[in-house]
Amino acid sequence: MAWQWGGPPPQVPKGLMQEGRPPLPTVETIVDDADGGRRFLFRLQDGNVVEAVRIPLHKEGRFTVCLSSQVGCAMRCQFCATGTLGLKRHLTTAEICGTFRAVRDSLEEGQRLTGAVFMGQGEPLHNYDAVIRAARLLSHPNGGRIAQKSISISTVGLVPQIHRFAREGHKFRLVVSMTSAVAERRESVLPMAARWSLEELVEAIGAVHAVQRRRMTIAWVLLGGVNHDAAEVEGLRRLTRDVPIRLNLIDVNGELGFRRATEDERNAFIDQLKSLKVPFVRRYSVGSESNSACGMLAACSPQT
Repeated sequence: MAWQWGGPPPQVPKGLMQEGRPPLPTVETIVDDADGGRRFLFRLQDGNVVEAVRIPLHKEGRFTVCLSSQVGCAMRCQFCATGTLGLKRHLTTAEICGTFRAVRDSLEEGQRLTGAVFMGQGEPLHNYDAVIRAARLLSHPNGGRIAQKSISISTVGLVPQIHRFAREGHKFRLVVSMTSAVAERRESVLPMAARWSLEELVEAIGAVHAVQRRRMTIAWVLLGGVNHDAAEVEGLRRLTRDVPIRLNLIDVNGELGFRRATEDERNAFIDQLKSLKVPFVRRYSVGSESNSACGMLAACSPQT
């Protein structure tokens, strides 16, 4: 399906009309995985490189795209390869939409992009304005034509920006990476977590729930020997008793000093989660062969 970006009709939200047709970045490399993932390495006009990943969905011919929001990242999450780069700069709205357009233009006849996730390089809420503008353009009928409920914006937990997201009443799905419900552990793997308490984070999540009235999605990167014991379950019980959540369990990828949980560790944690009556999904990351799975982006990218 061809990109439908044209002259914006009158109903385009104020502030978006100047965005125009997003320019295409230069495709530096495309790597396909046996699991159906496709990793794109784009070179931007200033010479920096950034990545996007096309992810196959269960329905034949349907894909979602994992988009980056920054060149590098300032959050320094200990299990994420992008965090080792540091932050070089934010992407502009046009650059974000351009990478979406490039991935979309690579589709074959009968294939469609039906979702977008801001879970690539960078912390999306650190580049709040550009990301929200991009999400609005991607969901516009004269832009990306992706349903708002099919656009996910992830965050490691920037509390002021989460409150702003709630105040502005956005319908995009917010995915909050908690990873540990024990403060000391969380701060050890997510250094920025020291800025706000877990209670403050959950209060912000609750503010979004009050607007959207749906279960909030909590991402949990499962780290072998670290964050799957009874203390984590009790912390979740205490923190989220007033906020309905869904837990996304994600196996850690890469070789940054963490190991994947064993099947016994994972199953024991899942059994304890069942006692909370909290819905959970085990997310399988595509693209590990090409270093494009969760937490691996930028691990093998040539940087200028």
